[in-house]
Amino acid sequence: MSNPSRALHLVAVALLLTPVACTTTTDPKPPRDTTSATQVTGPLCAALPTGTDPGNPSFLADQPVDQALRWIPTLTTFEAALRTSGALTDLPTGTDVTILAPSDDAFAATFSEDNWDDLMTRHTDQLRTLLKAHLITGTHTIDDLVTAGTTTTLDGTTVTVTRTGPTARLADRADAVCADYRATNARIHIINAVLGALPKTAGDTDERAH
Repeated sequence: MSNPSRALHLVAVALLLTPVACTTTTDPKPPRDTTSATQVTGPLCAALPTGTDPGNPSFLADQPVDQALRWIPTLTTFEAALRTSGALTDLPTGTDVTILAPSDDAFAATFSEDNWDDLMTRHTDQLRTLLKAHLITGTHTIDDLVTAGTTTTLDGTTVTVTRTGPTARLADRADAVCADYRATNARIHIINAVLGALPKTAGDTDERAH
């Protein structure tokens, strides 16, 4: 083959190979959108861990629910009560759960120090019933609950959920003050009042400690 012919042959081969080479390349995968897993909303959120702070929403999204609750500083009373009562163990293993978690201030407005200590140490059956009024099977965003209009808690109580400005109101008693925390198999909404039928020990708040 003469040099000119050989050159043309090589050019033709190169042109044939070029499209094949292009088809073997793959576009890089787009970055995973995690905003839906980490976005929290409500007036209390600004006072809670954000960014890279310990206990920030992105960190909690990968934690088991019992561990996630320990990282939220305003839920110390509720987390201790759940742990003491074992209310979460009433859910079948692996069951998703939505938690309506009263803040420490909510418990302080409902129970005195003595009454709460009595409930935690001597009346854990009543405590367990109270906490079930704050648990819902399945994971539900606050928008899901508002759209549904009602939800049923683990104790069988039907709770109404309505939109009130930027947040939601539950049972015409509590507002969601920082909603949509994510944890493993769970969604956590912080509320500003205690729900359910209150034990007889509630109401005496002369000495507030929670």
